[in-house]
Amino acid sequence: MSRRWIPSGLLLIALTACQVLSAPPGPATPIPIRLPMGYIANVQFAPFYVAVDKGYFAQEGIELSFDYSFETNGVQLVGAGQLPFAVVSGEQVPLARAQGLPVVMVAQWYQRYPIAVFALAERGIRTPQDLRGRKVGLPGFFGASYVGFKALLYASGLRDEEVEAVDLGGFTQVAAVKEGKVDAAVGYINNEPLVLRRAGLAVDVIDVADHAALVGNGIITNERTIRDQPDLVRRFLRAFLRGLRDTLRDPREAFEISKKYVEGLSGENEAAQWEVLQTTLPLWQAEVLGRSDLRAWQEMVAVLVRMGQLQEPGDVPRMFTNAFVEELWPQVERGR
Repeated sequence: MSRRWIPSGLLLIALTACQVLSAPPGPATPIPIRLPMGYIANVQFAPFYVAVDKGYFAQEGIELSFDYSFETNGVQLVGAGQLPFAVVSGEQVPLARAQGLPVVMVAQWYQRYPIAVFALAERGIRTPQDLRGRKVGLPGFFGASYVGFKALLYASGLRDEEVEAVDLGGFTQVAAVKEGKVDAAVGYINNEPLVLRRAGLAVDVIDVADHAALVGNGIITNERTIRDQPDLVRRFLRAFLRGLRDTLRDPREAFEISKKYVEGLSGENEAAQWEVLQTTLPLWQAEVLGRSDLRAWQEMVAVLVRMGQLQEPGDVPRMFTNAFVEELWPQVERGR
């Protein structure tokens, strides 16, 4: 994604301590923005709920609404310039750019790729090498789960033919593992393994991020928005980063706020959903929240090329920019 180099140090020197505490006023008339999220309403979107609930987006002159449509829809709409932002998984960016869609990740929300291989402990699958000769279920041969699975195999020196990948035809990994239809399955580390453990089952988990550096979920825009409306990008990300900061500092408060936006966070499901949020928090942590690592982008693109999903790597540095988060994060971190 195209870069916009912004000298963050110049801004910081000019700010006084009081100025850092509040964002510049947004436009008098709020800009309505529909944000494709790529999933259903979920406690994992707590930073956005916090930012809306606390008025951070409103302070930036943005009236944000959530669109829980398919991930690929958001990529297409942002790439075509019909929407300014979307939340997507990192591998969607090089795939979209290969199709001529000029999308750019401007904040890498998930610092760790959230995909894992999980199995009942009785199967004895504790390392990638233990997958040799086993049957592994996937929701389909697409998306983050498939990319993470392939990256794990490549990083561990396993050949495709040494592991039997099974297309489960949907998100039925938990049932497939419980019923013994597969030896292991691929899913989100903050989802399926937790479900099995809550059912009283002992589970072993192989975290893909421990073996391969891939780009996790983040916020994308397009090259035109960066070029023509950099202040809109700045305002949007400042509000999001404030929500992310507050969620990490006070998860319990963020959880309570999320109850206003997500059904099923109270009552008998509360403990389970609180566990989901707690398990998710470490995936977002970073010295500079939202910053990408070029090496992770390069490794992810190499995996996609090896998988045959990309014919060539493309211009990797243009797939993302750290300019905005590196400018904004010192302000946000020092704010109250």
